Amino acid sequence: PEGSLAVPDGPGVQENLVVKATEAHTMKAAARRNWDGPTQHPPVRIGSSGTVMPGEVSARPRAGENANPMGGATPGPPTAWLTPASPTGRAETPTEEKMEATTTTIVTTTTITTLQTAAPCGVSFSDPEGYIDSADFLPMSSFGPLECTFNVTVYTGYGVELQIKSLNLSEGELLCIRGLEEENWVLLANQTLLVEGQVIRSPTNTISTHFHSLQYGGIGSFQLHYQPFMLSCSFPRRPDFGDVSVMDLHAEGSAHFRCNPGYHLQGLKTLTCMNASRPHWSAKEPTCEALCGGVVRNASIGRILSPNYPANYSSNLTCTWTIEGMRGQKLHLHFEKVALAGKEDRLIVRNGEQGTSLNMYDSSENPVFPLEGVISEGPKVHIKFISDEERTGGGFNIRYEAFEHGHCYEPYMQNGNFTSTDHSYSVGSVVEFTCDPGYTLEQGSAIIECIDIRESYWNETEPLCRALCGGELTSQAGVILSPNWPEPYDEGKDCIWKIHVGEEKRIFLDVQLINLSNSDILTLYDGDDLTMRILGQYVGSNIPLKVYSSTSDLTIRFHSDPAGLVFGKGQGFIMNYYEVSRNDTCSDLPEIPNGWKTTSHREMVRGTTITYQCDPGYDIVGSDTLTCQWDLLWSSEAPFCEKIMYCTDAGEVEHSTRSISDTKLLVGSTIQYSCDPDHILDGSALLTCYSRETGTPLWTSRLPRCVTEESVACENPGLPENGYQILYKRLYLPGETLTFMCYEGFELVGELTIKCLMGHPSHWSGALPQCKAPQYGFQHTLEAEAAAESALEGGNMALAIFIPILIISILLGGAYIYITRCRYHSNLRLPLMSSHPYSQITVETAFDNPIYETGDTREYEVSI
Repeated sequence: PEGSLAVPDGPGVQENLVVKATEAHTMKAAARRNWDGPTQHPPVRIGSSGTVMPGEVSARPRAGENANPMGGATPGPPTAWLTPASPTGRAETPTEEKMEATTTTIVTTTTITTLQTAAPCGVSFSDPEGYIDSADFLPMSSFGPLECTFNVTVYTGYGVELQIKSLNLSEGELLCIRGLEEENWVLLANQTLLVEGQVIRSPTNTISTHFHSLQYGGIGSFQLHYQPFMLSCSFPRRPDFGDVSVMDLHAEGSAHFRCNPGYHLQGLKTLTCMNASRPHWSAKEPTCEALCGGVVRNASIGRILSPNYPANYSSNLTCTWTIEGMRGQKLHLHFEKVALAGKEDRLIVRNGEQGTSLNMYDSSENPVFPLEGVISEGPKVHIKFISDEERTGGGFNIRYEAFEHGHCYEPYMQNGNFTSTDHSYSVGSVVEFTCDPGYTLEQGSAIIECIDIRESYWNETEPLCRALCGGELTSQAGVILSPNWPEPYDEGKDCIWKIHVGEEKRIFLDVQLINLSNSDILTLYDGDDLTMRILGQYVGSNIPLKVYSSTSDLTIRFHSDPAGLVFGKGQGFIMNYYEVSRNDTCSDLPEIPNGWKTTSHREMVRGTTITYQCDPGYDIVGSDTLTCQWDLLWSSEAPFCEKIMYCTDAGEVEHSTRSISDTKLLVGSTIQYSCDPDHILDGSALLTCYSRETGTPLWTSRLPRCVTEESVACENPGLPENGYQILYKRLYLPGETLTFMCYEGFELVGELTIKCLMGHPSHWSGALPQCKAPQYGFQHTLEAEAAAESALEGGNMALAIFIPILIISILLGGAYIYITRCRYHSNLRLPLMSSHPYSQITVETAFDNPIYETGDTREYEVSI
């Protein structure tokens, strides 16, 4: 039988597990181990063969065992429980009958060696406000890595606001704050950018703080304060060609959508902000679209637009609109725009019901639409639009209005306005028209009157306001628009505008928009004709710009290419001009925060330059040098200083590859270098971009080098006299060591082991040692030799003295015996007891330095 096993782990632990399995599938596991602390084992599975295999873990606490607040079991002898696997895949509960069954014991001994992993810890908070303090939940010191997670969850509809009260992390420790968004964790901040006082808000009602430490011993500290705040729905997107009004962005708030005349709402008109872990709108925001056909009942004022307007309509369309006013009313239709692709596309306007009424307008019969519009005979109008299968066009924009009998319809003025003596436009009402700046009144009278002869109608057609091609402008301020603005200008135009202001004044031209075809050109002249100096020439699209004239006259010329349809059309241009005072200096430029400026002249006369510089740690954004031009305008806008939050690229290292954590090289980014084979790194492999209070961010160390092994190797320093090396070789790489030994009888003076140190060039950590005889042994040898030589010399001297004495003694003895014998045999009697003839000698008598040879060929002198 098989079962699943969960075993707590520990660093360097070896366990002997004895597993007994019964035939009734009742299993118990007893673990005998040396316990080192609360750690985790990877799951193991014990099969019938006694092998350990990956499997599912089912860990149960032992009776009386308390959970560790750090996420692990309380240190102590743990018990591992085995749950048998049934044929159905579910765990079986042994009954008493099964427990009494005969058991067969299988003993399996398994040795498991585990590596130390991070000890888990963490706390979940649900109070509306509180603190996450490391002092309350983390140990003062750690005997291994820590992985701690602190989760805060508040009521639905509220978010969590986290403020950094204190932060003091040790090197290598990580602290990241994450929020839950659409069931995924998103990083809100990490230790790189966290500072005291900083506030982080979660997008939902849950926030998580993750702490990771690899420290052994003391760990860092932090304190975070959390509190709830009310979440809200994001502001809904305003539909194109429509608008939205929001009553409240919090839960149960509503948003109301509406479309401009001629467009229809596609979607819900009202959305509600739903209360959730992250509030959201009850549905997707609606859109406003111009539809193909429709019915308008109880019409008052509105528009009929071609499908997709203002974009081109599609091909192969047949659209029908019906407009119905109140009984007794009539309808006035004003054609603001009609742009069909060709004769095959057709726009038809009829009185009354479709198919039985007369045409009021048919584009196939008259391509030019009536500028004054058309008036129906009754309260109903039918409009039909047909497009072919090939080309598409810009479409049409028709304004309609219902009016009563005895009244005139309400006039319409595009790009202008009007005033009236009677806003019901009854008979006798007078209306006066004016155009917006940049437009000119044409094709009609500026004043019209509602008259009644047989029917009520206006005595004149409403005028039009158009942007003309050229003109004379003498007012103190005005607007110049490209021809037909806001519609595209026509090709083949050559327009000239001349501006004249007071004699003691000059002209300030504020160009807000220039969008031309690449074959069209706009030229500005400083004077009243085309021979004056050119202030600027522009083609294509340009950024807004400002131009001053030096006199009271300015000429503008615009030329559009006749082949504009080939190269395309531009949108046009908008320019405002003003009369300004004439002087001889440029306006003074302001100081900039976190920087300063220097000026070449005291007065801002023509040619004066101003140079801007930023404080350390800031980058200048914009041009750093500005010049007062001849037109008394600065060459560009004043720059500003921006805090630098990135490092410059540290650069590539030859013979290496690198990996960058952030291509923008923001503060906290890292660059990791690794050398190619046969090269070693000289310097730090990891560079980190860090911020400074003053100055630009820097890398933590200089750029490393990848050098060949031979170029940085240390050469063998040689052998000491009376010594040898361990593992002798010619070259040693930085970091390698060389060990020396002395022959027997000699002692090593210096370092036993020296190390090759990286440098320029690389060098050994110490000098070559020496092998010398021990000092006390050397003195003892000298004394022994001296003693031996003294003894030998003493022996030789004693022998040299003894031999002559012995010879003399023998001679004297022989003489004595001879005399004695002669005393008995001769009358000659010698006075033996008389004084020795030498006794009177008072001066030392010496031999004539006889020389004696000894066995070792040494010579000695003996004196008596």
